[in-house]
Amino acid sequence: MQIKNVKIYEVGPRDGLQNEKSQVPTAVKIELINRLTDTGLKYIEATSFVSPKAIPQLGDAAEVMEKITRKDGVTYPVLVPNARGMEGALAANVTEIALFTAASEAFTKANINATIDESFARFAPVIESAKANDIKIRGYVSCVLGCPYEGAIAPEKVAAVSKRLLDAGCYEISLGDTIGVGTPDQTKRMVQAVLDAGVPLKKIALHMHDTYGQALANIYAGLQMGVRVIDSSVAGLGGCPYAKGASGNVATEDVLYMLSGLGMETGVDLQKIIETAWFISDVLGRKPSSRLAHAIQI
Repeated sequence: MQIKNVKIYEVGPRDGLQNEKSQVPTAVKIELINRLTDTGLKYIEATSFVSPKAIPQLGDAAEVMEKITRKDGVTYPVLVPNARGMEGALAANVTEIALFTAASEAFTKANINATIDESFARFAPVIESAKANDIKIRGYVSCVLGCPYEGAIAPEKVAAVSKRLLDAGCYEISLGDTIGVGTPDQTKRMVQAVLDAGVPLKKIALHMHDTYGQALANIYAGLQMGVRVIDSSVAGLGGCPYAKGASGNVATEDVLYMLSGLGMETGVDLQKIIETAWFISDVLGRKPSSRLAHAIQI
């Protein structure tokens, strides 16, 4: 029997805002998360406990987590890069964290100044602490369909890193087309390689960028294979500072419209998502990148 329920993992407040050049006021971030909570989303990645020197935009992580209005049944994951970040996450009473690595050695070195093996070494104390405190762990794999430095990435590389994250204790593996170069057939081959490596279908998520206009097509390819977890960002916020020309994440509202047309259920109020897309876009001084927000203006 086909599973019609799809989990939407909203990344706008963290992945979407982290590369904004102008500082977004903390109060705006809090309101954005509260608005997203009101849409029916169950997973809203709120921020990252990373060094303010590395990502100044997220230097207010502790205040954001303290002041958002948390709702029962909604999870507010945070990205944690190292043991020090985990200390901040614990102090903020988080229930889920996310770890980050890549299928490309060159990208990992450029992004976090570490090899893939070194990134896992950094994870070790974080994972140990998370398990000791009953905190769920999600894993990100970047550059699954292409790298700005290495070019094409072999599906087997993605599979190996994904399985390693699974074995380390991640309950879900998010496969990210960081520079948005992938196509549907490439997406299917990559997902199949991850499955063949022993990662269960129910633990796979897709995180697609729309640089070449392929994000929805790639997501649809994943849905055809049975993937039922999709990362997206309200208003299409985001991008990759290490990937020239990489545009934002696929827009949550565009994903929701497609899923609705496929008869799939998310429990998310599309109209409220569109309103939220316009809210944050107005604050940032630009229009949403999503097609739907322009088609259905508030």
